[in-house]
Amino acid sequence: MKHHGKKYRQAAQLVEPGRRYTLEEAVGLLSDTSTTTFDPTVEIHFTLALDPKHADQMVRSTITLPHGSGRTVRIAAFTNQGNEKALLDAGAKVAGGDDLIEIVSNGTLDFDVAIATPGMMKKMGKIAKILWPKGLMPNPKAGTVGEDLAAIIAELRAGKFEFKNDKQGNVHSIVGKLSFWPEKLMANIEHFLQTMRDVKPAGAKSGRYMDAVYVCTAMGPSIRLAVE
Repeated sequence: MKHHGKKYRQAAQLVEPGRRYTLEEAVGLLSDTSTTTFDPTVEIHFTLALDPKHADQMVRSTITLPHGSGRTVRIAAFTNQGNEKALLDAGAKVAGGDDLIEIVSNGTLDFDVAIATPGMMKKMGKIAKILWPKGLMPNPKAGTVGEDLAAIIAELRAGKFEFKNDKQGNVHSIVGKLSFWPEKLMANIEHFLQTMRDVKPAGAKSGRYMDAVYVCTAMGPSIRLAVE
């Protein structure tokens, strides 16, 4: 059984067991149940009625929240177009071609997202074993592979990010920062809920798709939403 500290236990007492809270009630509770001294990330967790062993029961998509995620993303741009300076000016933390592949192969991973031109993808097999386990390998389905890397950088800096189910078929992601106005957090959460409905896999069984949805602050107790 996981051991929780005193602050967490006190915060958990504010959440009524078995109760499903409206979105407005849940967002209102986030401040009271926060256990950190810094501005924590607000998380959303979906328990889904899916079996990810089947290809048609998997969730993988991208989202841009109406008010952003509150997270600064460090971008590595792998390019064969000789436009490294332009990509750095566009907001990439690091940009390069074969030289960047060599840096990563030596163990340097000072970035959160990797993007690449199609021409670089054939060269990145050298570092695939490094990037895949950390979820950093560029992927066309995630919108991180394309000829116009400057446009991809603009989208990422505007808050676009990928989400996908885990091995149990559930989805865990972020919806902003606690310091966002309640209205902004509610709008972000509502947008995420609708996006999850929109990306319901074709192979999902008829009936209930989202078994349960919870929100919480980082290191805070979960609050279950009343979601149909």
